[in-house]
Amino acid sequence: MVTNEDVQRFITAIKMASTYDFNDYSDRSFKRRVEKLLVDNHMDINQLSLKVAKDKDFLEKVVKDITVNTTELFRDPEMWSTLRYQILPKLKKNKSIFIWHAGCSSGQEIYSMLILLNELGMFEQAKVFASDINSDMLEVAKKGTYKYRFNLGYLDNFDKVIKENPLNYEDVKHVDYEKYFDIDKVKDTITMKQFLREKAVFRKHDLVKDGNIFYSKFDIIFCRNVIIYFNNKLQNSVIELFSNSLYREGYLILGAHESILGPVANNFERTKGFYRKKQF
Repeated sequence: MVTNEDVQRFITAIKMASTYDFNDYSDRSFKRRVEKLLVDNHMDINQLSLKVAKDKDFLEKVVKDITVNTTELFRDPEMWSTLRYQILPKLKKNKSIFIWHAGCSSGQEIYSMLILLNELGMFEQAKVFASDINSDMLEVAKKGTYKYRFNLGYLDNFDKVIKENPLNYEDVKHVDYEKYFDIDKVKDTITMKQFLREKAVFRKHDLVKDGNIFYSKFDIIFCRNVIIYFNNKLQNSVIELFSNSLYREGYLILGAHESILGPVANNFERTKGFYRKKQF
């Protein structure tokens, strides 16, 4: 049984041996991850804490195991349809559109956005940045190659967002998957086309401490299903970072079960599931 004191000792060991600070992660969520680490590595908490303190490579592996990496193509199709028909058309007149995917994981969200931008004729004006704390996930995102059979079900999401019009069900576009993907059923791979893979700028980034490393303001910031793993204090700190990094009337897109609480909520108005930064 892992106690709260065990978890804190482990967090302290990581902090003393690195720049990572997990003090403000959700207690329950973090504790589950520590328990899984103990089982996976056949260690008790003292052995685990000692090894992260002495072994830099093991510490990096532990950090990657702790951070959650779950994403999919066009996750939550309703959100993407709202983005397509109600949000992006407002930005089409802009000379440039700046987009940041924070906590991008293995990158399917980035490619979903790039595909949508291309369909709307907004690909060239978009400046797309992506970041994650997990360097392994960033490498997967850069390569843009995924398991075909695992992602087969998510092509239904592609159809709903790219081919169908929820405002007019008779309006169905014919868009071949081959326009955006190289599919090899024998090798069980689906690879994003090269023009998509070359578009985004990828950087390793820790939301806890790194601030805005891109030195740019953004029209849209995605941070979906990330802050749910933080406590209220850290959530507010990260939302404040996003608020400061958005243009006035820029949009912050969180996960379906995430919301903005505390004083920083006054910086935004919620509109159709999106948070739009207020004009002051």
